[in-house]
Formats: sequence, C-alpha cells, structure tokens
Amino acid sequence: MELRVLAISAATGRVGYVYFENGELADFALSHTASKSPKHASKYAKNWIEMLRPEVVITEKITKRSWKSKNTHALIRAMAREASKHELHDVSVARQQHFPNKYVEADVYTKRFPDLLRVLPRKPKIWQKEPPNTTYFEAIALALPVIDAPEAD
Repeated sequence: MELRVLAISAATGRVGYVYFENGELADFALSHTASKSPKHASKYAKNWIEMLRPEVVITEKITKRSWKSKNTHALIRAMAREASKHELHDVSVARQQHFPNKYVEADVYTKRFPDLLRVLPRKPKIWQKEPPNTTYFEAIALALPVIDAPEAD
C-alpha cells in the first residue's frame, strides 16, 4: 500500500516541505513568502496539500523546549490548522535531535535521500545566518517517525 506523506517545517524567514511516496522522497520545496504571516503559511500549506494530495500531513509539535520564536510558532499552528481542515491524517511530531548538530543530521539524511545532495547546507561561520536549506532536513526529521513506522496488521 502506498503512503503519501507531506512534512512541513518552519523557521525564521522560511517554510519548507518534503513529500514522500511509500517512503521515497518525491518532492521538496521552500518558500520565503509562506513565512511572512500565519495567513501566508496557511495558504501555502493549503496549496501544497491540494497539489500533492497526501494521506498524512506532519507539522512540528510545539513544546516548552522549542527554541523557535513566537512568530514561527504561529506559522506552525496556522499550517496545522489548515491540515486539520482536509480529509487526511494531520499529525504533530515533537522535533527530536539525534545528532550533534543539524549539519551532521543533514549529512546523514542526504545519504538516505541523495536527491537532497544539491541542497545540503554547510555549517556557516558564527557571524553568518543559518542556511535556509536546513528547513528541508528539519521536515525530514519530523517525517521519519511516520514513514519508518512499522505497518499495523
């Protein structure tokens, strides 16, 4: 049985998604406009859901340990609300860090999903901004507990 999964991640200045069909990466995209307001984030989530027709949409579960800004939390909540309006499973997953940093994490995920090699972020100098492409790898981290879950009988 094919499972279509859309995982959406938000960070300051960007929102991105990764889309899987039966555990295989099928598409990914990033939007700066989607991060401008909850209204924009909701609109982009709606467009992606209608375009890709996933069975599952995953957003980040906001926890007390979240280091993201209130604005980013508002974007995440708006996208989760949008997902709940569609006939699909909408899931919020707590972001877990299993690697020393997000750049090591991205390297590991690129080995599994080589199509992302062209967007692999490199660790910036301390005075530089975080590369926007880290958002793809945050979305993958949200998706893996779902796409790697054993199938129920």
